Amino acid sequence: MVIITRLIMTEMANGPDRVPRFHRDLLFLLHDVARLLHVDADKRARSHGMTRAQWGILIWLERQPGISQKELAELLEVEPITVARLIDRLQTRGMVERRPDPRDRRIWRLHLLPPAHGVLREISEQRAEMTRVVSQGIEDDTLDMMIETLLRMKSTMAHDSHAARRAAPPTEAPTREAV
Repeated sequence: MVIITRLIMTEMANGPDRVPRFHRDLLFLLHDVARLLHVDADKRARSHGMTRAQWGILIWLERQPGISQKELAELLEVEPITVARLIDRLQTRGMVERRPDPRDRRIWRLHLLPPAHGVLREISEQRAEMTRVVSQGIEDDTLDMMIETLLRMKSTMAHDSHAARRAAPPTEAPTREAV
């Protein structure tokens, strides 16, 4: 209740003609834009009988042919079993093939098959349309600056995240007494 009261008071203090400060909050804006893009991409993928996650996998496999399921799971920040299930569905549709790693038989390398290329062309067209919509009315120089800024933010966050992981003490398995 306190948070709602503060938000209302802030909006009233800004006046009716100004955008409330909380609507200009960078973190909320980044989150909202990403959420809206996800919703739009989900809708577009569904209209083609697929999911946004399946589209993402096809894009990564086009960019990095022969990537392992584990590497792909790390890129997508999901559990390996999630990738395995998505690959199962794409394999059933004849778009992806698992090939054994020549040096380690426990590893599957992922490769696109010809039917995936038509889907990737459609994904590319959909992504171009999404980019057109989201950047409508924004000057090219501004878009370039936004991209450079977002790349800088991403780099900073990735660097800080990796540094925190390296500095964190290893987690221990629970002892019998703790269970």
